[in-house]
Amino acid sequence: MAKHGKKYLEVAKQIDAEAFYEPFEAIELVKKTARAKFDETVEVAVRLGVDPRKQDQAVRGVVVLPHGTGKTKRVLVFAKGDKAKEAEAAGADFVGDQDMINKIQQGWFDFDVCVATPDMMSEVGKLGRILGGKGLMPNPKAGTVTFDVAKAVQEIKAGKIEYRLDKAGQIHAPIGKVSFDAEKLAENFKALIDALNRAKPAAAKGVYLKNVAVSSTMGPGARINAANLR
Repeated sequence: MAKHGKKYLEVAKQIDAEAFYEPFEAIELVKKTARAKFDETVEVAVRLGVDPRKQDQAVRGVVVLPHGTGKTKRVLVFAKGDKAKEAEAAGADFVGDQDMINKIQQGWFDFDVCVATPDMMSEVGKLGRILGGKGLMPNPKAGTVTFDVAKAVQEIKAGKIEYRLDKAGQIHAPIGKVSFDAEKLAENFKALIDALNRAKPAAAKGVYLKNVAVSSTMGPGARINAANLR
């Protein structure tokens, strides 16, 4: 169990560990108890009532947060010809084909998200072990394998995030920064929860949203009344 310092323990007293809060109240508490000197990320943790070992109960998708995440992502697009020009015009940070593949093979990773046109995937697939291990491999389910590269880049820049069930049956996702207004964080939170509800697998039985909590990077978490989110 992690040990916390005096400052953490002092602010943690402001959150009742046994209580369940409504989303807006929980977010206000998280903002109030954030103590780091940097602008902490506000994160949501959701435990789902699914079996992560079963493929038909996998939960993965994307959602565009209405107010973004507070972080501008560096986007790399694998594309050729007109599609490369479209990606550049849409604001992609890096665009290329074999030249970019070679750079990555040499250890270059100055980007946060990869987008690829379908015709590039036979070559990009050779980077599967490298990109897959870092969670950067383009994927159709995440909208990052597409011929509509302009839309993909614009959505990522606007605040699109990917969520994915981990081995413990949980989803972890950012919804903004502590410096955001509570109202904006609450709207981003609602967008994420709505997306998760829409992504509920048909094979999932019983309670789907089991536990929900919100916290800042370095601060204590506040549990949210999940019954009202279903």
